Amino acid sequence: MLTRTISLYQNAYSGLSRSTWLLSIVMLVNRSGTMVIPFMTIYLTQPSMGYTLGQAGAVMGIFGLGAICGGWLGGRLTDRIGFHRVQLVTLTGGGLLFMLLGQMKNYPLICAATFLLSLVNEAFRPANSTAIAAYSKEENRTRSYSLNRLAINLGWAVGGAIGGILASINYHLLFWVDGATNLVAALLLRNFLAPAVTSAAFPTEKAGNVALSPYRDKLYLLFIGCTILFAACFFQLFSVLPVFYKRTLHLPEYMIGLLMTVNGLLITCFEMVLVFKMEGRRESLTYIFYGTCLVALSYFLLNVLPLSVYTAFSCMILTTGGEILAMPFMNSFWISRTTASNRGQYAGLYTIAWSTAQVIGPSGGAEVAEHAGFVVLWWLIGGICLLSAVGFRRLRKIKTIADE
Repeated sequence: MLTRTISLYQNAYSGLSRSTWLLSIVMLVNRSGTMVIPFMTIYLTQPSMGYTLGQAGAVMGIFGLGAICGGWLGGRLTDRIGFHRVQLVTLTGGGLLFMLLGQMKNYPLICAATFLLSLVNEAFRPANSTAIAAYSKEENRTRSYSLNRLAINLGWAVGGAIGGILASINYHLLFWVDGATNLVAALLLRNFLAPAVTSAAFPTEKAGNVALSPYRDKLYLLFIGCTILFAACFFQLFSVLPVFYKRTLHLPEYMIGLLMTVNGLLITCFEMVLVFKMEGRRESLTYIFYGTCLVALSYFLLNVLPLSVYTAFSCMILTTGGEILAMPFMNSFWISRTTASNRGQYAGLYTIAWSTAQVIGPSGGAEVAEHAGFVVLWWLIGGICLLSAVGFRRLRKIKTIADE
């Protein structure tokens, strides 16, 4: 039994290209320095800065707007000048801008620097997604994205822990370290990853269309709409849900942190193996549908099951299971719609979908919880997530008919 388990894990991580592993290491280094954004609101409202919670919230809204613009710009630039150059420029620029933002005291300058930083930082994502596709083979593409997600989750865990320590010493250290990790990631990318990759793995034509724009791909636009709904619900996990646990269950901060850790640990331990077993066996939209349904169920159960620590952990496990099923195969779906010349724009629109959800999801959820209560919120979020699942199911049917 132990031998079979070890062999399964070896197989799950084998067959991926050296470039895929190197790109994940770059992402791990980059995300290990992600510590400014989680502490930005606290930083701006501390006595030495003196800004109100409303002003800090406005800055985070500006960050979201910059992320949306960055997703569009990054996608366009990736198709024009290549994913390697875009990653290199955005990592370097983001590093310098993090350091610059830490020196800002004037509110308008903070807002302007935040927007520019977010735009540059998020322009990295479409280029990175395109690079993963280029460095992988069709038969292991979903696993390649899962490896990248693993690096991101590990980086977030490391960055959060280090960020908490640095913030307790001096908040300005956050900006210097975050900027430095961006620059280190840029150096790794420049020195160890080739700037040019063949696009032979991708057809030059798709369904009779040459370089179809994602904004004219009706099937893809429906997918983006469903993704925004799902992502807006998913982001409650890291925004409103911790407040719910604090106010209703009176959980201490360390227990809420442990819940978040469970999410990362489950992804780290099981996602690659599960994707290895599932990849290529069924249509990607099938897995996305089931994953979205699991996330919807987890929110419904918050109102159905008796409130307890066991309920909190059970719902977190369900949510994580849904995440593992849905998110890797979302990447598989959008990349299947692309050609060599429009891949960046498709990746850019996918980035915009998640950035949009990150803006409207937490703020909208907080407003509903504040004025209507958590019970109404969880029914609403579960319902929206279920609506998203129905949309993905409908999308699968439309795609099946189109393919025939």
